[in-house]
Amino acid sequence: MPRPYAVGVEVLRSHWQSALDAAEDALRAAGASIAADELRRRVVLLAAERDATQGLLQGLASDRHEHVEFIRLLPRTDARLLLGLPPVVTGCVFNLDGVLIGSAAVHAAAWGETFDEFVTRRTEQTGGRFAPFDSQEDYAKHIHGRPRLEGVRSFLASRGISLPEGSPDDPPGTETVHGLANRKNQALRRRLDQYGVQAFAGAARYLEIARDAHVPYAVVSASANTATILERAGLDSLITHSIDGNTALAQGLRPRPAPDMFLAACRTLGVEPRRAAAFETSPAGVASARSAGFGFVVGVDAGGNAAAMRAEGADRVINGLAELLDGGRRR
Repeated sequence: MPRPYAVGVEVLRSHWQSALDAAEDALRAAGASIAADELRRRVVLLAAERDATQGLLQGLASDRHEHVEFIRLLPRTDARLLLGLPPVVTGCVFNLDGVLIGSAAVHAAAWGETFDEFVTRRTEQTGGRFAPFDSQEDYAKHIHGRPRLEGVRSFLASRGISLPEGSPDDPPGTETVHGLANRKNQALRRRLDQYGVQAFAGAARYLEIARDAHVPYAVVSASANTATILERAGLDSLITHSIDGNTALAQGLRPRPAPDMFLAACRTLGVEPRRAAAFETSPAGVASARSAGFGFVVGVDAGGNAAAMRAEGADRVINGLAELLDGGRRR
């Protein structure tokens, strides 16, 4: 069995990007003290070095059979333009599910498994009639964007059911709010292990370009399993800042449509909301970003909500991040 390489091509590409950016900064800083002809000559040489290094990295990836989605060593200014954002934007906040990763279906299936077991057992115990969990309507109305415990409470209330809160260490499936939440977490982690989850087309590429352009970014998610989901989708190496369900619990952040999660992300990045771009997937998410004072709000629409997101104040509505990179037309 061949030994794994100590340093991957993506790591090499990142180091070369930093070195070439530093050389570009040095030329810019020395512009006043270098003759114009000499400065142009050095700029041309640096551009040639970028092209040559990119070719070497692509060849190395091919020789090693490494899949590297995006090997481009763009000047920082060119990378910034590829993001398709107005000049005022100096930071980005991405809703994890629906913008970077399609994990809603996995969450909905885990919730369905949890609530269907509970409703069946409840019906047998009481003789009552309780509608089963609807992965479309109930997920959107009671679960999406909420912390796990709040999702349990909201669904139970919709069925006229009241359970004791219990405690965080209740065994999964115990008929308490915490017990059902733990059952859902158990079901989700099993499904992630079995099936994984995939990042959307263009997601990794967009994050890489933002990183190369030195535009800081963070993800927001109500899920307490954000780190696991990012790892399963292969985005963990690209995400250094996240505001997730664990953060919300620790800091007492309210779920969307309250602006708390977005504002916490901006504080983490050290970026003023008016100079940040938010990427959201629902009208409520767009409204949340607007109430947080974001300077630019992008709606990512996969479910026919474009008009509603524009009505809530989205500056632009796209199908996915790949559309921005491809210079997609405004919808």
